[in-house]
Amino acid sequence: MDSERNAAAPAWPASISENRGAILRDYTLILWLFKLGGLLNLYFLINTFRYSFGDDLYVIVPAQILFGVSTYRCFFPCRYEDNVVFHDSIFSSIFATRLLATFAEIAWIYLFSYILRLLNANHVQWVNLISWLMVVQVVVSQCFVWAAILTGQLELYVYEELGWFFIFIANTIVSAYVYLTVAALGGREVLLILNLLFGVSYLPFEFTHLVTLRAEARSHRATPAASSPSIRLVAGLKRSILEKNRRTDADSWGGRVGLIWMTGYWATLIPMWFYYIVKVLCPH
Repeated sequence: MDSERNAAAPAWPASISENRGAILRDYTLILWLFKLGGLLNLYFLINTFRYSFGDDLYVIVPAQILFGVSTYRCFFPCRYEDNVVFHDSIFSSIFATRLLATFAEIAWIYLFSYILRLLNANHVQWVNLISWLMVVQVVVSQCFVWAAILTGQLELYVYEELGWFFIFIANTIVSAYVYLTVAALGGREVLLILNLLFGVSYLPFEFTHLVTLRAEARSHRATPAASSPSIRLVAGLKRSILEKNRRTDADSWGGRVGLIWMTGYWATLIPMWFYYIVKVLCPH
C-alpha cells in the first residue's frame, strides 16, 4: 500500500499545476469573479448617496459616476478589440460600455485634477494649468478610443493610452511638487502620497501596456476599404452596437496585462482608491 501511495503522490502537484495553467489560459472563472468587484462598486455607490448637497459635489459626483460604470463593466465585461464579450447579452454592448466609460474616465481625471487644485494652497498657477491640461488630455484620449472603435484602426488605441501615460506623468510630478512645497495640508497629504505611489507603479505598467498594444496593432493591420469614410464610420457604429464575439481565452482579453488592467481598474484598486478619497475629503 505504501509503495502504491508513494507512486501516486507526484500526480497531485502535476494536477494542481495543470489546473492553474488552465485558469491562466481560459478566463471563464476569472470573468465570473468580476461580479464580486461589481458588488463592491455597488456598495461604494450606495454609501455615497448618504452624503448631502452640503458635501463637496466635485468629489462625490465623479466618484459616483465611476462606481456606477465600474459596476456595469464588472457585470458585463467586454473588450473593444475584436468586440469581445463575456455574456452574449444586450447589455454587453461595446457602444454602451464605451459611452459609459467616456463619462467615467473624464470624471476620474477631473477628480484627480480637482484634488491638485484643492491642495494647491500656494495658488501656483502652473499647477492649476497642468491640472486642467490633464482634463483636456483625457478628452483627447476619448476621441482616439472612439475613433479606434468606429474605424477598427488599432493604432489609435496606442495614442489613447499614450495620453493616459502623459496624464499620470503630470499627476505624479505635480503631486510631488505640492507635497514638498505646501506646509499645511490638514491630513490630506495622504492623497498626494497615493498619487506618487500609483505613479511609480503605474507608469512602468503603462509602458508595458503600450508596447503590447503596439505589437497587437501591427499584427492586425486592416486592409484599406474602398468605401467612403462616412460609410465606414456608420459600419463601425453598427458593429459596436450589434457585434458580440463571446470568448473566454486569455489572448482575447489581452492576456495577463489585460487581466491586471481590468482587475485594478474595474474591480479593486481604482474603486477602493476613489472611496478612500471620498472619505478623506468628505469626512462624516
